[in-house]
Formats: sequence, structure tokens, C-alpha cells
Amino acid sequence: MAKKRIIILGGGLAGLSAAWHLQQRKRECLLFEKEPEVGGLCRSKKIGEFTFDYDGHLLHFRRRYTFDLVRRLLGGNLTGHRRNAWIYTHKRYIRYPFQANLYGLPADIVEECLLGFIRAAKNGRARDENFLDWINHTFGEGIARHFMVPYNEKFWTVPPSELNCEWLDGFIPVPSLQEVIEGTVKESRRQFGYNAHFWYPKKGGIRQLPQAFCRSMKNIYTGCKINAVDLKKKEVITPAGREKYTHLISTLPLPELPGLVTGLPQEVISDLRRLRWNSVFNLNLGVARSESSRRHWVYFPQKEISFFRVGFPHNFSASCAPEGASSLYAEVSYSRQRPLNKKSITQRIRKDLVRTGLLSADDRIVAEDTNDIKYGYPIYDKNYLPSLGRIFDFLSRHDILPCGRYGAWRYMSMEETILDAHDAAERL
Repeated sequence: MAKKRIIILGGGLAGLSAAWHLQQRKRECLLFEKEPEVGGLCRSKKIGEFTFDYDGHLLHFRRRYTFDLVRRLLGGNLTGHRRNAWIYTHKRYIRYPFQANLYGLPADIVEECLLGFIRAAKNGRARDENFLDWINHTFGEGIARHFMVPYNEKFWTVPPSELNCEWLDGFIPVPSLQEVIEGTVKESRRQFGYNAHFWYPKKGGIRQLPQAFCRSMKNIYTGCKINAVDLKKKEVITPAGREKYTHLISTLPLPELPGLVTGLPQEVISDLRRLRWNSVFNLNLGVARSESSRRHWVYFPQKEISFFRVGFPHNFSASCAPEGASSLYAEVSYSRQRPLNKKSITQRIRKDLVRTGLLSADDRIVAEDTNDIKYGYPIYDKNYLPSLGRIFDFLSRHDILPCGRYGAWRYMSMEETILDAHDAAERL
């Protein structure tokens, strides 16, 4: 049997994990990354004395294997946190998740949400046709109206009725009735959800993880843009020439394939063009004052506030900001369905940060950085599963293995991305 020649497209977390796992098993592979450094979105920037990531990146672990791997790669440069997340609603901050922390909201809102949840708890099991059905069936109309629907519509940029439930997989905590009542009569410190604890590098930002993968690897080519993939000849074409492959691992965003892969049939191109996604505009700010709330991040469901989430990197790691200063990142979701005015968005974010009390009008901003992330999250609409099924079937027949959040076109945590690449390596 001829020896496999494996090429990996993309040096983000998925591509690096696939290459690392292959090389650990003594299987040779080549990895091509178009940027000057590896990491994809899992990178960090040094702006003055501040360290900013390309948007928020935190490590959550459900599997012992991944935790042990990351800890081994980073050595002592890893620290754990107990999540301190909040929601800004009705002009006040309450603890996350909304559905288990009604305490402190106006009495009429509490009554509507609690009674709605009690009625929902009597529903029993039912088949949910879409995400909106699931929200109402699981939480009731009050929690749906005051948080779940507005936040998710703002985040996804499409109505929840257009989304299926394939992406859920524990991403949204579902408390018991007793836990909801407990969080209604008093402030609750109970933790819910897969991200109740998270991990982050002590120094250097999230880029330390992809850099750690690279230390023991070879055949990683940065600054190497892929011009085309020739399906018939099984060749990857770069500015330096042509590279033959027997198997290709692609971590590139699926919507990029029509402009890259030659020989795609029209029906596959049509399926690729049916895929939808949201984009994320990310503003990072360094502030010349300390901040003592110890919050890790805050969610914002309101339409009138530009961002859906704000995080505080200096609370992930003290090394992200100099002594006596603090840092934050704001995330704004947009898409073809809900476009963004990029000329005015930075100023609007700043105004909304003051409006919500996260900045004061006289705060001195000493560092600023923006990232416009084209591919944020795949949108799980009615075309999602049928289109992916046909796309993956075609790619499989041509020895192309899609991998990672954008290659496999799935809502994945960093851990799931690492594991998806591990599984791809195992299959080869």
C-alpha cells in the first residue's frame, strides 16, 4: 500500500492539533498557513503594555485527555478560574445565567419569569421544531421574552425560529425548578454550565497555546497562501509550486472552498453558498485605571446596546494589563441579514460602555485595537444539515477531511476543536 502523504490547510488550533497528533504517531504531514504566524484566531497582540487576544478565547475542559494535553504543552503557564459572569438587564447587573438568577429584577419581571418557568416545567418532553420552540418549551414565555429571545437574536443575527437545535449540546444551562426558585428568593452563587470553570495562560495571552503546539513540530510553513486545490491531480498549489497529496485535512472555512477548489460540481457549490454565518467586530481597550469588580465577562441582550458581550482580560491574567490599569474587549455581531456600520461602530461601542457603567466619561484610553472577524459562528438554519451532508460526502470521496470549527462548520469550543483534529488524525 502506498504511503499516505498528508497536507493540512490552515495553521489555526485545528490544523496544529491535527499536525501534532499525526507527528506524535510518526506520520509525516505538511501544514500550510497563509499568515506570518500560526494560531488563526487563537492569537494575541501586544499593544503597548497590554496583551489583547483576537477576541475572547478561554479554555473549558470536559475531557481529561484535553486538560492533560494542554497542561503538558503549557507547563506551568496555565491558571484556572471559577467563572464570574454577569448579565446587564433592566439597567442593573445580575448573575449569569439569567434563568437561574432572577433575584434583584423588578417584581413584575420576576413573577412573569418564575410562573412561566413553572408552567414550562409541566410540559414534559416534546419535539421542538426550532430553537424558539425549545426556548419556550424549556424556560417559558417570561425568560424567553426578557433574555433568551432578544440575546440569541442579537448574537446570531437571525430570529431563533430560523435556527435548529443541533448546536445546543449543553451550551445553554437548564436549571431545575428548585434551582430557579433558589435564585429568585436570594442571590445565588451556584454555578451552571460547561464553562463554570475555565483556564487561561498566566502570561502571554492565548497565543501561548498554538506556540506550544509548534515547539515539537516540523514542516509548518507560514506565510504560505494556498492558490488552489486541484481535485483531479490531488495537488495543492502555492506560490512556491505544487504539492501532491493522498489525503487533505482542511480547516479552512467551508464558504471559501468555491474560490479555492477546482472541479467542484455545481450542486456542491450551491450547497456551499447556502451556508450562513455571523461575523464579529471586536474592540479591545486599555484603560488607565484599575478595575476591581473581578468580573470575567458580561452579556447584553438589549437591541439598543451595540455589543452582545464584554470581557475583561486583566481578570483572566494580571499580565494582560500593566499595574494600575485594566483592559476590556467588546463584541458586536453582524451578518448579511443585519449589516454593521463599520465607520461609526467604535464610537458607538465607547458610548455604550459609558452608558452601561463599564467606562466613565473621563476614563483615559491608553491602548486600542480592533479585529473584524469575518467568520464568527455558523448559523444552524434549515439548510444546515442537508447541505453539510452533501458537502462532506463529496469531500470524503475525494480524500478531503474537513476539520475544526470552520472546516467542519460547527459551533465548537477550543477543546472540541483540539479533539476534532485529534479524531481526524486518528482516522488517517
